[in-house]
Amino acid sequence: MQISDLKILFFDIGGVLLSNGWGHESRILAAEKFGLNYKEMDQLHNFIFNVYEIGSVNLDQYLDTVIFNHPRDFVREDFKEFMYSQSVELPGMLAWLKEWKKDCGFRIISINNEGKELNDYRIQKFKLHTCFDAFISSCEVKMRKPDPRIFELAMGIAQATPSQCVYFDDRIMFANMAKTLGLRAYQHTSFESTKEILEELKKEQFDRFGPPR
Repeated sequence: MQISDLKILFFDIGGVLLSNGWGHESRILAAEKFGLNYKEMDQLHNFIFNVYEIGSVNLDQYLDTVIFNHPRDFVREDFKEFMYSQSVELPGMLAWLKEWKKDCGFRIISINNEGKELNDYRIQKFKLHTCFDAFISSCEVKMRKPDPRIFELAMGIAQATPSQCVYFDDRIMFANMAKTLGLRAYQHTSFESTKEILEELKKEQFDRFGPPR
């Protein structure tokens, strides 16, 4: 394969293939289930979650700040179990992508913001290794989207130029950041729309270079 025909597909995970790991809706549910003051919890979450996502604190330290800053009538492991349970597969996309990857001719790499414990759980639980060739996760690389350096790092690891890369993210801000760096980037809005784009990319590649060998 010549460098000119190389294509890398970069994907976000939360909001595209899976639910968000610990999003706004999940935190509201946690406040209701465990009898928490949501306003206080949300303020503390916003204070420290970015630090958790770049791996500077671990999940226990995050929980010490946001949840177990007061005596609670529930235990830490029950709260963690609830957090993990909030990760679910979104309809259609992941199962389809795992099959599509087998003969698509592209390498597929994630660029995702996630704290380490949640990231590790989601990769293992949903067998994401069968979908991705590598993971550029914020907790491992110590930077997070929309920092342009995480996209530059991903391209460096893939040894690809911006014009050889395509990026999908459910957040338009992150897709737009990728565009400013020269990547073809799309906002993921539905399984069907992203599937259509991917099938067209595959057709373009096959028309130019034939099926992968």
